Amino acid sequence: MNETINILGIAGSLRQASFNRAALRAAQGLVPAGVTLELFDLAAIPMFNQDTEAKPPAEVVRFKQCIRAADAILISTPEYNYSISGVLKNAIDCASRPFGDSAWAGKPVALMGASPSLFGSARAQYHLRQVFVAVDMLPLNRPEVMIGNAAKAFDAQGTLVDATSRDLIRKLLVELVAWTRHLKRNHAAAA
Repeated sequence: MNETINILGIAGSLRQASFNRAALRAAQGLVPAGVTLELFDLAAIPMFNQDTEAKPPAEVVRFKQCIRAADAILISTPEYNYSISGVLKNAIDCASRPFGDSAWAGKPVALMGASPSLFGSARAQYHLRQVFVAVDMLPLNRPEVMIGNAAKAFDAQGTLVDATSRDLIRKLLVELVAWTRHLKRNHAAAA
């Protein structure tokens, strides 16, 4: 099975110089052959409002289309107050509504995260896995990519210079592709 795998990358931070945006840019240069990684900027996603879910704003419609067009999702999350960012949770909520029209259902997903702390977004990643249960995403369990002391892992231009982190991201992408292909084979066999 050698078809191209298209991954949608999402950073849980709006900051242009975000370590998590930088980690996704690094991932773009580490994808295996036959894999694409496109990034989606959450900056234009409005706050979720159930009053508008039946007729969502254009940017939410576009976001859901990008999710549906992707074979897999790669999320790079910061850690805010021991959890995920509000902007990331909001985007997940927007794309999961209205009930019965979630763009996330059945999507393979991999996680990584960077943080100035020693923990490298570990707590945020575990909270995010709880959210995946609710929206029926299919997370890859390993390898775990938690880039701690991020200010040392990236240079002043936002290039990931830490060799261990680069290797872990490379392995994560290889495993995400294998997981995605495995799920596609199982889905095809069940159909």
